[in-house]
Amino acid sequence: MLAICKYLLDSVPELSILLISGSPVLHSFRMPQGLDYMKLPCLGRSDTGELSAKYLRKDPQEVTKLRSEIIRTAVVNFEPDLILVDKKPYGLQGELKSTLTYLKQHFSATKLVLLLRDILDAPEVTIKNWHQNDYYHALQSYYDQILVVGMPEIFDVTKEYRFPISLSKKTNFCGYIRREYGCKPAQLVRQELKVKSKEKLVLVTPGGGGDGYYLVETYLQGLRQLSAKHKIKSLIISGPEMPQDRTQELSQIVQQFSHVQMSEFTDDIASYMEAADAVVCMGGYNTICEVLSLSKRAVVVPRIKPVQEQWIRAQKMAEFGLFKTIHPSKLTPHYLINSVLEQLNRNSNYLPAVARIDLNALPRIQEYILELVFGKVVGDRTRFFSFNPTKKSLISVN
Repeated sequence: MLAICKYLLDSVPELSILLISGSPVLHSFRMPQGLDYMKLPCLGRSDTGELSAKYLRKDPQEVTKLRSEIIRTAVVNFEPDLILVDKKPYGLQGELKSTLTYLKQHFSATKLVLLLRDILDAPEVTIKNWHQNDYYHALQSYYDQILVVGMPEIFDVTKEYRFPISLSKKTNFCGYIRREYGCKPAQLVRQELKVKSKEKLVLVTPGGGGDGYYLVETYLQGLRQLSAKHKIKSLIISGPEMPQDRTQELSQIVQQFSHVQMSEFTDDIASYMEAADAVVCMGGYNTICEVLSLSKRAVVVPRIKPVQEQWIRAQKMAEFGLFKTIHPSKLTPHYLINSVLEQLNRNSNYLPAVARIDLNALPRIQEYILELVFGKVVGDRTRFFSFNPTKKSLISVN
């Protein structure tokens, strides 16, 4: 969502954006000129999918009610021209319902767009969930358009999730989101990390890190199996949501390696990824888009619970020859480190087959959004409002 907001701000004059999010690290990201934000209380899910308040000592229902009222208040006072909703038509736990009802009664001209990632979950699970939550009806009743940041050649949501014809007609595939290059040149990053000319740099990143301990720990065990002839330096970015005790455990292990460095978070992951010779990561949408945008050799170990999204994405893209995928059930130190070596030892002219992947989502999203709100100008400013429950957040684009 930040990438979409930034692209709109860079390309649309006099645009203002308000970002409302429950992300615990929202304040750590660079906000471009023209974008401001509000912070929602965080909700989180366990491995079984059970919802809970992440920080507040409140029942999840109470936190959901609070988030819902914040969202509605923002919309009422902001009077948006367009609402861009991420993933869930009614928001997390239905927190958008009162806002959508209000808009239909008082701001019927407001345009509504659902933004879907390429994959949500296994088809049978998603179809059941959408029927239970009345999402198909919500899209027919409230939404003007559905934008998919993916390709039907990888995963056709309209077929896999059995969209009725009326919804398929509203759906546009935009391709994947191309990520920008980092703020630092790759050579400067390698100098800062003291990577010598004959050494290889491996970046290990489990995304937010909430469930990334096992991947990082397995990688470190794999490093122990390597002989001194392998000139490898490793940078681990554990993720800001990894439990503190797990982070401390990894830090103690890392101290045993002279060629491994570890950091908790960076808002410039692209710089480190660009500098790396290979990447070890999970299969989240943002991370995969970064890998593809930078044409990186990668070993992807996707999350498989509480949803199958990452595994389906990784499996489909591995079939395209984009990277190496390891199912978590087959993950061992030996298999992981040998997969990394395989990527590092590929012919120097090798590049992943990214030419077959459409990375032009941002200009298409802009085109569809401007088409919807064309002519709807308030003074000299066009307003957008966007919601993102996938990260337990609300995003408003004003």
